[in-house]
Amino acid sequence: MKLDRITTNPNQMNGQACIRNLRLTVRRVIELLAIYPNREELRQEFPELEDEDIRQALIFVSSYLDDRIIHLLCYGSQGQATDCQFGSTA
Repeated sequence: MKLDRITTNPNQMNGQACIRNLRLTVRRVIELLAIYPNREELRQEFPELEDEDIRQALIFVSSYLDDRIIHLLCYGSQGQATDCQFGSTA
């Protein structure tokens, strides 16, 4: 798959992956998706961000995630900590 909107430049944003050579990192786009669940609000704040930018940012980030077990502490209804496992065993 071609991610032609994801760019890197060692002289810009410390070489982090950016959207179309803008000073907008892929990481920031993912954070913005969490902050602005309403895409219209997101577009108002960041009019330069296009749907294809968001799609490619999500694909780029997901390529770094493996199917693995992640050990976290989960808290039950009584406040007790237990070991939680998410992910596959492969």
